[in-house]
Amino acid sequence: MKPNQTYRHYKGNEYRIVALGKHTETGEELVVYQALYGDGQVWVRPQDVFLSEVNFDGATRPRFHLTGEAGS
Repeated sequence: MKPNQTYRHYKGNEYRIVALGKHTETGEELVVYQALYGDGQVWVRPQDVFLSEVNFDGATRPRFHLTGEAGS
């Protein structure tokens, strides 16, 4: 995972990785990502949660999956 990669959320929306960082108190690895729709809201989520799997429509799938590099 690196900045400018694009990921699709399991519900269908696409996001661009803005940066990777660490929580100042815990050292937990965080992902800063921006919606590629609407007003371009920026979100922060722990990396382990970003890369986790979810149960949706009776199937287990990645919460986000890589779709490519920005601009590709």
